[in-house]
Amino acid sequence: MKELMVNQESFVRDRIPLRLKNLATHLQQIGSLCSDATQGTATANLIRESLYFIEWTAPDMEIDRACELVELGRTLAKWSFHWEKISSDANARNQMAHEANSLSQKVLEMSGLLGAAS
Repeated sequence: MKELMVNQESFVRDRIPLRLKNLATHLQQIGSLCSDATQGTATANLIRESLYFIEWTAPDMEIDRACELVELGRTLAKWSFHWEKISSDANARNQMAHEANSLSQKVLEMSGLLGAAS
């Protein structure tokens, strides 16, 4: 728990665009890893950490953008809740990978850093 508090303190020091970029990176990693059945634990950990990123970012954003993050959080929570079933189904993992990559792009656009992300 102490490690989580340290991570939160460090994470919230960053400006919102950088926090969103970090979230987008996590989503991209989820998209890459979830296609590989051997990466279940790593994928589940990234989902959980991404939920924390949303929890730590949304309160500092304007309401419309915060609502978009909350919706993203609902998707991640659904994945987390159904992870055992998803992880055992290659089609479900591939669908999740595609959705995670799309969400990553959306969050990166939301950050305003899309042109700077290279």
